[in-house]
Amino acid sequence: MIRDARVLRTDFVPQEVEHRDHEVNYLSDVLRPLTDGDPADTVLVTGPTGTGKTCVTQFVGDRLREETLDVEFQYVNCWRHYTFFRCAYAVLDGMNETVDVHRQSTPGDELLARLEAYDGPPRMLVLDEVDQLEDPSLLYDLHELPQFAPVLIANREAELFGQIDDRLTSRLRGSERIRFEKYGLDQLVAILDARARRGLAADAVGTAELERIADAAAGDARVGISVLRSAARKADRDGDERITAATVEAAIPDAREEVHQRNLENLTRHQKILYDIVEDAGEIEPNAVYERYRERVADPKSDRTVRNYLQKMARYDLIEIEGTSRARVYRSLN
Repeated sequence: MIRDARVLRTDFVPQEVEHRDHEVNYLSDVLRPLTDGDPADTVLVTGPTGTGKTCVTQFVGDRLREETLDVEFQYVNCWRHYTFFRCAYAVLDGMNETVDVHRQSTPGDELLARLEAYDGPPRMLVLDEVDQLEDPSLLYDLHELPQFAPVLIANREAELFGQIDDRLTSRLRGSERIRFEKYGLDQLVAILDARARRGLAADAVGTAELERIADAAAGDARVGISVLRSAARKADRDGDERITAATVEAAIPDAREEVHQRNLENLTRHQKILYDIVEDAGEIEPNAVYERYRERVADPKSDRTVRNYLQKMARYDLIEIEGTSRARVYRSLN
């Protein structure tokens, strides 16, 4: 049944992006000066999880690199590279400039000096999950370097601006903005159908089954693709020629758990501690979270950073937040 397993991966970048023509064209237009060797504006890309932000930026970057010899494209996930050093190192590593960089002894100033000295082709630099950076000052430096065209991806603009200083805020306020909204049911069905036609045998899944998957995904393409992959894997394992309604229903909880575990694995050390605190408590108020967190770590983050971490986890369906301000509580979803 499965013809091309790559297509059923959430990080697969298709040859054509479904239902994001406006966003693709907008981003391409903003970055067009790079093709003439000129600087391009910083772009801020925001929206809920699973709305195609990463896919579109990688699609545009790949196309830009295919069409223009003298333009480079690089992608860095700031959830994995969340410190100044890790992020700067990842950027330099993509430029093959880390041969003599020592992770334990090379100061951050030297990494920055190497970025400033870069004189290669203009570089589209995607920083995904940029609100995860513990030290966002690197964004200011990159924004000031004309050889880089930063594309910053975050869930919500307010949270990104809430953790950066006034100097950087004033710079980023003038950036180009692209807002991604959740997919509608028909749009998500079309996305899943395109994946099925490319990755599965002909007529392996019907419209009714794709609609059920899209409904369960609630506008999140990552969840939808994960359900489709789980259903295809189960049908293939059972020797079925088609994905049935029963197969889809069985795949939904498995796929959700797979997404849940993947999101858990992405958490930083501090985020994992906060997650465990909420899980152990079942339901807990903010002050109690901060107190228990400070008891468990020797290098606690600020309350504002902790709050941002918890909000991030809620958007990835790892915990639940109810209420606002003083009435807020954090709840486990298990």
